[in-house]
This record gives sequence, structure tokens and C-alpha cells, in this order.
Amino acid sequence: MKKIYVIFIWAAVMFSGCDSLRFAPGEGQKQNAWLHNRTAAVAAETARVENCSEKLQGLTKLNELQSRSFSSYFGLPQEFPPAETAEQILDGSSFQLARTAFAESNERPDVWETADAVFDLAIGLCALLGGVYGTRAVRFLREARSKSQALQEIIAGNELFKKTHQEQAAAFKQAHKDQSPQTRQIVAEIKS
Repeated sequence: MKKIYVIFIWAAVMFSGCDSLRFAPGEGQKQNAWLHNRTAAVAAETARVENCSEKLQGLTKLNELQSRSFSSYFGLPQEFPPAETAEQILDGSSFQLARTAFAESNERPDVWETADAVFDLAIGLCALLGGVYGTRAVRFLREARSKSQALQEIIAGNELFKKTHQEQAAAFKQAHKDQSPQTRQIVAEIKS
């Protein structure tokens, strides 16, 4: 019975979407988080030294405090960019680092590769557990993986058709208008 629960939990995770999956922070993101903290600290100190308004000083102090959590969350980089002064921070390389870190932060694992890896893991676990339920679960998971691959091929083919035959895209969408909301949601998640 426990094996069935494992399958249901796995299915719930798989069908909840992969938007929350992200890669671990890389060196560039760690450097950017650390540089953000240094930028906030230098800005707070500059606001204090230049005798800016209490409001601006308060905002920069809060910003510096908040940025510590980002640096702590991402972890310290192996190499620290130069960031002792405002001039070093405002160097063009800091802006490039920020753009690169932003691009890296938008990357997500490929949904299909993740699904295949999860299928492989689940099949391995079920095979390890063995028994009648384990054998049935392995068969079920292999069939589910085959269906997942078929769905991937169908969606890729549909997208290719819509791109190459744009004049028929409206008719294509009309033919699919009666899909259930669940099907529409699954396809939308897979496409994104």
C-alpha cells in the first residue's frame, strides 16, 4: 500500500508544474548577490556622509540590511569582484555581471528532461521495492513515460505546423476549442 502512496505523491508533484524548479545559483549569481550587498552598503554610507534626507538614509540602510539575505541565500562567491568604492562598483563590469546574473536566474530546467529523470528515478525505486506492486508500478511508469514522450512529440509537431502554416493557425485553434480546461492547462504548462 505504501508503494501506491509513493506513486500518487510522485504524480501530484509531476502534474503540479515545474515553474518552481530552478538551477542552483552559479558563480555569477553569487558574485552579483555579493556585489548587490556591497552596492547597498556603499550607497547607505554615501547617503550618510552626504547628509541626505532622513528618508533616503533610512531607505539605503534598509536596502543594505535586506541585501544581506540575498548574499547569504546565494552563498559567497569563490572570487569577489572589486567593490570597495563607488567608482569600482560603478565600473562597467558590474553592470555586465548584473545582466548575466539576471539572464542566468531566468533559466529553468527542461521540463521533458526533468520528467524523464523523475520517471527513471521512480522506476528504479519501484524495481528496488520489487514484489507484485513494484512490478505493476514499473509497468505503469514505463507506460506513463511513453505517453509523456508521445505528448511531447505531438505538441512539438503542432507548434511546428502552426509556424509553417500560419494561414491555417485559426482553423487549427478552432479544431482544438473543445479541449477540457485540464488539457488546456497541461498543454500550456508544457509549452512554457
